[in-house]
Amino acid sequence: MIIYDHPQGSAEWLASRAGVITASMFSTVRKKVNGLTEQQASYVKAIFSGMTEPEAMLKAGYKSKPRAESIERALRGESVGQPSEAADAYAFRVAVERISGTPLDEGFSTWAMKRGNELEPEARAWVEVKLGIFVDTAGFVTTDDKKFGASADGFIDKDGGLEIKCLVDPGRIRNVILSDDISEFMDQIQGGMWLTGRKWWQFALFCPALEKVGLQLYTKRVERDDNYINEMELDLLEFERVVSKYEQTLRDRGMAEEFKEAA
Repeated sequence: MIIYDHPQGSAEWLASRAGVITASMFSTVRKKVNGLTEQQASYVKAIFSGMTEPEAMLKAGYKSKPRAESIERALRGESVGQPSEAADAYAFRVAVERISGTPLDEGFSTWAMKRGNELEPEARAWVEVKLGIFVDTAGFVTTDDKKFGASADGFIDKDGGLEIKCLVDPGRIRNVILSDDISEFMDQIQGGMWLTGRKWWQFALFCPALEKVGLQLYTKRVERDDNYINEMELDLLEFERVVSKYEQTLRDRGMAEEFKEAA
């Protein structure tokens, strides 16, 4: 693990992220088209967990043994489905950044992103007061090969981490506060634990607009799930191969053009 102690949003922080598959994009990275349905995935996971075929069928809701080719491929350990358009575009972007060594978007940030950065210190203070903890700054963390990374919003003691969200979309805020649903952030949260080796992560949603009713801060502790992480790691390594293929294709194309010009 490599830690870059740069303030989030700084030029140094942006440079350290160039060419790195970041945890905030893990969810996008894992989305595929023409892959397993939820029912098929449930059956495959049940088989891999050690269940018998009848037990797996019952768990997934099948009345007879499923015989789809995609299921057979998954059970053989083969890749199923292709990256979504968003995942494919992100793979190409990372490949370009690995060649240039600089962010392709040159640090572009939306209003929501800027708002989040501005509110984060206040949100961190609220978390410390509510939970009675002290949060250390974390910077940007990468794997030793610098292929994967995460910008943790803080470290807590020796085993914990922090992810702060300052959402503006009302639907997403409702899902978290009223439905206690943080599933859309789980790849990022478990990804942070995968990259840092930590055992738990504190999720926090900070919404100053709800301070008058005492709901400005939502927190939830998430424990490390190694089964989840193992499945995610397989998807991430598969995605990294797509990035590497794009990078090699671009380098080969560039060399071919140089050879053509020299001739």
